[in-house]
Amino acid sequence: MQSNTLAPKTARITTPRVGRGGKRGKTSGRGTKGQNARAGHKKRPEMRDILKKLPKRRGHGKNRARTVRAKRHEYEPINLSTLEAAFDAGDTVNPETLYKKGLITARGGKVSYVKILGTGTLTKKLSISACSFSEAAKSAVESAGGSILA
Repeated sequence: MQSNTLAPKTARITTPRVGRGGKRGKTSGRGTKGQNARAGHKKRPEMRDILKKLPKRRGHGKNRARTVRAKRHEYEPINLSTLEAAFDAGDTVNPETLYKKGLITARGGKVSYVKILGTGTLTKKLSISACSFSEAAKSAVESAGGSILA
């Protein structure tokens, strides 16, 4: 064995050197001039400029997706006209019955809080419990002969 006959076990893989004469001259495969043609070039990401131009919402809790008052109640509005169409005279109205009829949704396995609003007319006698009311809705329910239970 002689040193001139030695060969490496694995071939050395090298990337072709461009821009030093020979087959790859001038732009050396870069295709442009200016910043893109320079060694070590890094263009500023375009998305960063877009994000910088967007207005930022300043202040406590503005960007924190409802975490400042996490325990606040969110009410689902129900109008008197909806109750008129969905219930018969003498029925009891509460969040569970509204959920069973598909008028409100449940979030996280809990039925939503309900506020009854005074839009529309009510002619049926209903007993309503576990709901909040507007003044107009309260007077309309009582004038139709219905009852409001706490």
